[in-house]
Amino acid sequence: MKYDKAVMNRLKRIEGQLRGVIQMMEQEKSCEEIVTQLSATRSGIDRSIGLIVSSNLEQCLHKQIEQGESTDDVVKEAVNLLVRSR
Repeated sequence: MKYDKAVMNRLKRIEGQLRGVIQMMEQEKSCEEIVTQLSATRSGIDRSIGLIVSSNLEQCLHKQIEQGESTDDVVKEAVNLLVRSR
């Protein structure tokens, strides 16, 4: 599967956020500040998962339709991936 540059850039931003959280911990910042940043990171990861699954679903659906095959299994797999990610 080909991954979108925007998703990779989003993950790089998340990576930077995590490094920032570690620095905050080293600086003994408050629990509230650290949890706020971790929550933002988790939200970014959740959005990234959604984008990756939806992009993959779109590509797989196009392929199945072009081949004249059923798309039911592809949709079920995408839903299972999203459920598993929670």
